[in-house]
Amino acid sequence: MKHDVNYTMLADFYELTMGNGYFQTGLKDRICYFDVFFRNVPDGGGFAIAAGLEQVIAYIETLRFDPEDVDFLRTKGLFSEEFLQFLLDFRFTGDIWAVPEGTPIFPREPILTVRAPAIQAQFIETYLLLALNHQSLIATKSNRIVRAAEGRSVSEFGSRRAQGADGALLGARASYIAGCSGTACAMADQMFHTPATGTMAHSWVQMFPDEYTAFKTYCQVYPNSPTLLVDTYSVLHSGVPNVIRVFRELGISKGAIRIDSGDLAYLSRKARKLLDDAGLTGVKIIASNSLDEYLIRDLITQGARIDGFGVGERLITSKSEPVFGGVYKLAAIEDGDGQIIPKIKISENPAKVTIPHFKKVYRLFENATGKAMADYVCLFEEQPDFTQPLELFDPEATWKRKTVSDFTAVPLLVPIFQKGRLVYQKPSIDDIRAYCVRQVDTLWDEVKRFENPHNYYVDLSQKLWDVRAQLLAPRR
Repeated sequence: MKHDVNYTMLADFYELTMGNGYFQTGLKDRICYFDVFFRNVPDGGGFAIAAGLEQVIAYIETLRFDPEDVDFLRTKGLFSEEFLQFLLDFRFTGDIWAVPEGTPIFPREPILTVRAPAIQAQFIETYLLLALNHQSLIATKSNRIVRAAEGRSVSEFGSRRAQGADGALLGARASYIAGCSGTACAMADQMFHTPATGTMAHSWVQMFPDEYTAFKTYCQVYPNSPTLLVDTYSVLHSGVPNVIRVFRELGISKGAIRIDSGDLAYLSRKARKLLDDAGLTGVKIIASNSLDEYLIRDLITQGARIDGFGVGERLITSKSEPVFGGVYKLAAIEDGDGQIIPKIKISENPAKVTIPHFKKVYRLFENATGKAMADYVCLFEEQPDFTQPLELFDPEATWKRKTVSDFTAVPLLVPIFQKGRLVYQKPSIDDIRAYCVRQVDTLWDEVKRFENPHNYYVDLSQKLWDVRAQLLAPRR
């Protein structure tokens, strides 16, 4: 993908006013630590899927203010000339750690951490949240839909209903990471190598004198495994019979039909019988029409004979819950001697109280099963002894404890940038997709339930717990 668009000015204006304030008050070089995390899994699910890191990397690598950007800011009459000149040489020189794309993630834990001078760390907030929130949302929704399909293919069909061009393109990318087999968007394939597939619209069928001629002409142009749309007029009385007639005449034994309206469970069962009775057992049935994970699950439960699904608006917009809700919060600063001073955000809403300090996250995998047992958040400087049994607290009820042993602890956050230099070897999208499949497979089925999933343990080390408790203690 070409990264020739400068998104530097795609920032909340207060990032700039704060930056100017840091510059004017001598805080521009104060080292800060910010965490990206989220508080709730969309749709009440048990986990989310991290996505968007590749776009974060591209943004950081191209971060710069052009002269026309500075000229525009000068017209606002708010910024000192010294600050504006500083922006002309602005580059990111800090450190970033993040979980790899495709990783299952859980509320409260850092999924990306920034260590950088104050102006830099503050300024990148908007784009980091934009990239991670959007793609993590679509990846999470897509994975739910893919899991509902129980091994049947799911193709992303949502470009025409997406929230703008980037919503379509990056949504297609996120859906492929999460398990979709492909996309209807040609440009997404061109940019991200997410396989583009397509059939025909009703207009193709209507363009010809009759349905039979439309199908035969299409198959003559595309004889290798064609997919024909059979619900322009009547699925069972004309659509499927005309497919059978054309396939027999042209000797086509493999292909598919697509049903885009009506009672999909009933029509697919009847269509399957017609095709099988005609000897076309190799012809598959694809269904579309405002589907989501719940409708797909119901269709399968009702015995629908569907081999694959095309899912559009409810996937590409995550219609049932269209906001991911990731936030970017200050966790610590360094004093003049390089000592880390933890910072906390306190709120009357307990869910908005942050976890302070510079942290790292481990995922604990049970050795006997390979399943993920819990995530363990600790101070970055800690070296936990994972050879000993570990007592964990339920994230929703601290009185509920569980002791784990015989496990392997794997760090989740990996270095992405060090001193402004990219140190991460970006994987291919197919590698990310395969990694996502493997990681989701490590979760227990109880965590993957759509309704009332098991609360996955995200626990704090005793040292980190004590730091947080001390900062929460009443001040006199």
